[in-house]
Amino acid sequence: MMPGLAKLAGKISPSMTIAITAKAKKMVEDGMDIVGFGAGEPDFDTPEYIADAGVRAIREGKTRYTSAYGIDGLRKEISKKLKTDNGLDYGYDQIILSSGAKHSLSTAFQAICDPGDEVIVPSPYWVSYPEMVTIAGGKPVIVKTVKENGFKITADQLKNSITPKTKALIINSPGNPTGSVYSRKELEEIAAVAVEKDIFVISDEIYEKLVYDGAEHISIASLGKEIKALTILVNGMSKAYAMTGWRLGYAAAEPDVIKAMGSIQGHAISHPSSIVQYAGEAALKGDQSIIDHMVKEYDKRRKYALQRLDDIDGLEYVRPQGAFYVYISLEKLLGKAYKGKTIDSSLVFAELLLENAGVAVIPGAAFGDDTYIRISYATSMEQIEKGLDRIKEFVSQVV
Repeated sequence: MMPGLAKLAGKISPSMTIAITAKAKKMVEDGMDIVGFGAGEPDFDTPEYIADAGVRAIREGKTRYTSAYGIDGLRKEISKKLKTDNGLDYGYDQIILSSGAKHSLSTAFQAICDPGDEVIVPSPYWVSYPEMVTIAGGKPVIVKTVKENGFKITADQLKNSITPKTKALIINSPGNPTGSVYSRKELEEIAAVAVEKDIFVISDEIYEKLVYDGAEHISIASLGKEIKALTILVNGMSKAYAMTGWRLGYAAAEPDVIKAMGSIQGHAISHPSSIVQYAGEAALKGDQSIIDHMVKEYDKRRKYALQRLDDIDGLEYVRPQGAFYVYISLEKLLGKAYKGKTIDSSLVFAELLLENAGVAVIPGAAFGDDTYIRISYATSMEQIEKGLDRIKEFVSQVV
């Protein structure tokens, strides 16, 4: 026999996005022709100048421990970036590096949550938010948003959800899974409530660079001194620089928050890889036109995907203004059947689509809404065309 596992472990659900992506990869390894619309990962290679910086760091022996907060060079470059791109003044000592934006978020929740503290999580949400809050000892409070508002929480919804136990709100703009972008007015109204009620705002800005149709990314921390003092800004290199596997993120906040995060991180992992940190410094110092190239390509794919979806009866979506996802409603298909199998959930739809049409999508159940699916257009135009051909054929057989 072995001792029992922690009760907390039983409360944490595995990542559905990782599970479905793994299943699709296994099917490919087994020789099946699968179109993967699951993973939120750029299909571009890391730019050569960034990869070269990583190799150079190894060859120059920059493989020793760093500060728990990360190397000063990269923290200073992030400070400059926040000033230039976001109009924010953060000293480099107000910035901590991490092993990905996901790691920054997890550490931030641990730094602010006492047992039972509530964190407001707008739904649909990125799959890991509620689990991260739970791991930190907090209680995720799910607030359902509506498609008529682009799946964005309103100031009134926020105000009505706050209790004496509320510690924070998390927002994600541009958002995963919806691609929605909060306007300046929407953020100002949310900020006013956060300041009035004195709660933290954790602002996940990992898709900051990926915006379309003239949309503007605005950091809520830039809207005034009071909201800046309450904001924990999280970002990273994964999406903008095609560095998902490198695992490099950062957070910027008030000194006491960063100090707490540093203490936690120092005991948890010491610091992110030294090699990766030097590559990240090169990323921010180097040619930023690579981002423009990727965004233009994503936009081309986005427009094509939306055009194709418009021709598929039974599927609807809210037009994404950012990131690289389309969040698709199944409401017109639920209760109908495919070859005798009733489609009564997003998970059933996703399983049937994968097994019968060879297309991997993420069921909306992973994001808190079982009536939607998410597709990612961070893949080649050829794969998008093939995948949407298959989805159209599949949906045409749903009766």
